[in-house]
This record gives sequence, C-alpha cells and structure tokens, in this order.
Amino acid sequence: MANIKFVNEDREVIAADGANLRLKALENGVDLYTLMGKMMNCGGYGQCGTCVVEIVEGMENLSPRTDVENRKLKKKPDTYRLACQTMVNGPVLVKTKP
Repeated sequence: MANIKFVNEDREVIAADGANLRLKALENGVDLYTLMGKMMNCGGYGQCGTCVVEIVEGMENLSPRTDVENRKLKKKPDTYRLACQTMVNGPVLVKTKP
C-alpha cells in the first residue's frame, strides 16, 4: 500500500501500489490545479503540464519520469513531477502547486 501525504492540504491518502497520483488526488478532493489549469487541463494525458507537483520525500517510491515529463519539466527541479504521469509505489510527501 502507498501512503500519500499532501503537505499543503494536510491530507493523507492510502492507495494501492501503482496508483496514479493525479487520480488519487482528485478522488480525495485535493486540488492540483491553479485557475489556468482548472480551465485548460488535458484530463491527465500529460499534454498540458498543469498538474505539476513537488515531491518532498519518497521520490524512490515513484515510477521513473516519463519522456513527456522530461520534455514538460526540463527547466524545473528534479523533484517536480506531473501527477498524471506518476505512479505511486510507497510512502510519499507531495506539495501541490509548487
């Protein structure tokens, strides 16, 4: 089981290993998007880059960055991920809207 802690929201979510970070956040009422992202997000296909999160702890418990992430986040720190492209396999601390 994966324990996802959303730092800004002070919310903890339990998920099965391999769960999609974006889906778990949305299912549990965690707001990933800024105003622009709310209006223009791609629905989880990795095309818009609006579901960016910062991983505070537990990077080793996530799937590797995808090619889409490498393109969208090339000027961002290594701790930034696209929630829609990230699978969680263990405990992780996540900061939304970095």
